[in-house]
Amino acid sequence: MARSTNCYTGNTWDTSSCPDNKACASNCAVDGADYSGTYGITAGSNALKLKFITKGSYSTNIGSRTYLMKDDSTYEMFKFTGNQEFTFDVDLSNLPCGFNGALYFVSMDADGGMKKYSTNKAGAKYGTGYCDAQCPRDLKFINGEGNVEGWQPSANDKNAGVGGYGSCCAEMDIWEANSVSTALTPHSCSTIEQSRCSGDTCGGTYSADRYAGVCDPDGCDFNSYRMGVKDFYGKGKTVDTSKKFTVVTQFIGTGDSMEIKRFYVQGGKTIAQPASKIPGVDGNSITTKFCDQQKKVFGDRYTFKEKGGMANMAKALANGMVLVMSLWDDHNSNMLWLDSTYPTDKNPDSDLGSGRGECATTSGAPADVESQYPDATVTYSNIKFGALNSTFG
Repeated sequence: MARSTNCYTGNTWDTSSCPDNKACASNCAVDGADYSGTYGITAGSNALKLKFITKGSYSTNIGSRTYLMKDDSTYEMFKFTGNQEFTFDVDLSNLPCGFNGALYFVSMDADGGMKKYSTNKAGAKYGTGYCDAQCPRDLKFINGEGNVEGWQPSANDKNAGVGGYGSCCAEMDIWEANSVSTALTPHSCSTIEQSRCSGDTCGGTYSADRYAGVCDPDGCDFNSYRMGVKDFYGKGKTVDTSKKFTVVTQFIGTGDSMEIKRFYVQGGKTIAQPASKIPGVDGNSITTKFCDQQKKVFGDRYTFKEKGGMANMAKALANGMVLVMSLWDDHNSNMLWLDSTYPTDKNPDSDLGSGRGECATTSGAPADVESQYPDATVTYSNIKFGALNSTFG
């Protein structure tokens, strides 16, 4: 093979091969990956293990995002058409404050966008076509074109930046967690399937106006700590995160009346999600009523409803979604939205909804997390999908 140069190194593009988005797509190719050697990803029997930092001979890799495949060139599509459940085991005993071991569904195309975009020659085989409800603008290729135009290298992440385009679609966050906190969060979008957005009209984490896009970046979340139950999840608590456990998520009913329920199984015991202890917010599952109440009591913008709410989430789940399993740290807000007090100037005792976990508001800075916990890992295993109450015992 002829000598090649990288189209992208660190957080900058090579301007000779990538003068613009279209040229970038025709001049660049996606390499195959050494999963374990470069990315710290190992799979065996029914388990996937992600290691946070991997030092290869040419590079240092931080975090990873993987997709469940149906075959070599197609993502597995999960269709939730009402009254089904999804179950997996997780070991995150080695994930402290500041980490997010995330397992979630997004409305990506099964082929990674190859049919839709003729200049996408890589497809699902090479992990293309990603989208989520943050309409991420840090992606290198979107809709079969590069994302070099308007690219701004990150000030605090030497491997990332923000481009002129983003990639949006509906997102069902089954699991965003570390050993301190966890959240279950549907994110609706007015346009469910993958679509490209431009600049700050993308909204989400990467844009000046968080709520400018077609998707709901906040979601309607159930985090037991945030709902006032502080002794339920964590090391030595009811669900003991120092040991492996099973996570069961049920989708009951359809449309706006869909209910999202959560159970855990550990040590032979089935453990229900605890009911909210926040006055004025009822129940232990996510429903339209729960979201109505929670957004009102916490005083949060109800973008979930603005973008179609539970009805659009149910539609996305029925259409089919791709399973993503990842491990990351947060260069935007240090994961404090998951495991600490956020916004950090709030008082968790008096400002309802601001207390999300026990981590210090000074925790989670990527520079600290990366230097202190390079060997952090998460293992997802024993994934099952089926009728209600059929996948756990």
